[in-house]
Amino acid sequence: MQSGKLSIDPAFVVAPVNRRVFGSFVEHMGRCVYGGIFEPGHATSDDDGLRGDVLELVRELGVTAVRYPGGNFVSGYRWEDGVGPVADRPTRLDPAWRTIETNAFGLNEFMAWARKAEVEPIMATNLGTRGLPEAMELLEYANHPQGTALSDLRIEHGAKEPHGIRLWCLGNEMDGPWQLGHMTAAEYGRVAAETARGMRQLDPDLELVACGSSGRAMATFGEWEATVLEHTYELVDYISAHAYYELEGDDVAGFLASSVDMDRFIRDVVATADHVGAKLASTKKIDISFDEWNVWYQRDLAGAVGQQDWTVAPRLSEDAYTVLDAVVVGSLLITLLQHSDRVTIACQAQLVNTIAPIRSEPDGPAWRQSIFHPFALMARHARGQVLDLRVDAPTLTTAKHGEVAVLDAVATHDAETGQLAVFVVNRNPTEAVSFATDLRGFGAASLTEAVVLADDDLFAANTMQEPDRVVPRPHTSAAVDGTTLRAELPPASWSMFRLQLS
Repeated sequence: MQSGKLSIDPAFVVAPVNRRVFGSFVEHMGRCVYGGIFEPGHATSDDDGLRGDVLELVRELGVTAVRYPGGNFVSGYRWEDGVGPVADRPTRLDPAWRTIETNAFGLNEFMAWARKAEVEPIMATNLGTRGLPEAMELLEYANHPQGTALSDLRIEHGAKEPHGIRLWCLGNEMDGPWQLGHMTAAEYGRVAAETARGMRQLDPDLELVACGSSGRAMATFGEWEATVLEHTYELVDYISAHAYYELEGDDVAGFLASSVDMDRFIRDVVATADHVGAKLASTKKIDISFDEWNVWYQRDLAGAVGQQDWTVAPRLSEDAYTVLDAVVVGSLLITLLQHSDRVTIACQAQLVNTIAPIRSEPDGPAWRQSIFHPFALMARHARGQVLDLRVDAPTLTTAKHGEVAVLDAVATHDAETGQLAVFVVNRNPTEAVSFATDLRGFGAASLTEAVVLADDDLFAANTMQEPDRVVPRPHTSAAVDGTTLRAELPPASWSMFRLQLS
């Protein structure tokens, strides 16, 4: 059996765990909103039409922040359509997903949901077909207390208190030719800077996210970030990054190593941002908002949308996630935490039904997909400081990423509670790995919980009929021997070990 070990010490840290890294994304795409978080008449829905069973699962998932309303959707969206009496709201065509948008759910409904879900809102503005005036009007409507036309209109619409939204995205994927209002980097940089200045004149304490590349494979990657930040560096706080992964053919090993690509993506964006900062002689550091990431298979939406052309909330990208997908999601979360010094926001896309950890059926149940579990456990137990660990493990060769270590890991240490959490992925698709971690730097330690997500059938998935087919199981091989944590990691597995330190 192959063997690997981690070297960790409480004195060596990366950064505090930022709770915003456990964010998610709600877009008016498919059934994420309609039939997902919002279904008036459902047996569990409240007076606002919000599904109680979905809300319960969102809280269990541990989501901390949610980006809204898009996504591609936002680049053709008129926010005014989604406020005021529902009977008076216009029905529109949504060109992003070629669907009908009823506007029965809008800003105020989302904010009511966010309060009940106990999440921080992240609001995206439309810089595709609109721009500075609309962004400033939306900000005034949402956040100004009272006494102006737009703030008083919000109060008239039933939202007496200002929403107090602090975090705003300046458009979405404006580097993508598929995006309404697609711009060059210089064009977008100018518009983003202009919008940021205007919004900061209303509220200088906002946090603003500029659009980075919508994928590391984009032909403009790197050049896009550099040009955009040359325009916006002193006006924004974050640059966004988006990445989706999938199993390609039978390359299971390459898929399990997807986080290698995410790691390179983050390092490249950080290097580019710091280069621009150096050119501008700025002491400021730009952080990354990795505000779209996940495993996503059903990306060829033209055919799927064409089959249900101009309908309300069709079933789009409702991927059924497997054991293999869950292990990859766990590995991607490990990478995000490893970069906690610069990745301070992340949003798994999306939350319900559409490429989501939660599924629901109309007038039916809601259930956890396989990818729900690593997210929920890491959101719950990754606390305190992210440790700067070292992995000593064999490598395997992948067609897509070359030589990669078979182990991917991160550890967090909460000195106040004495909790140490270690998260490990075995990327080897066919062989178990003997795993050890020396704990002598922490003093005496006892193992309080050890779970593993693995299965002989890597393609097993949860369904409405069998919602608990894929769940974490007790890690029966895990034990603390003196000052060493040991376990046998099954092939293609994600594991969590929680320890109490004396």
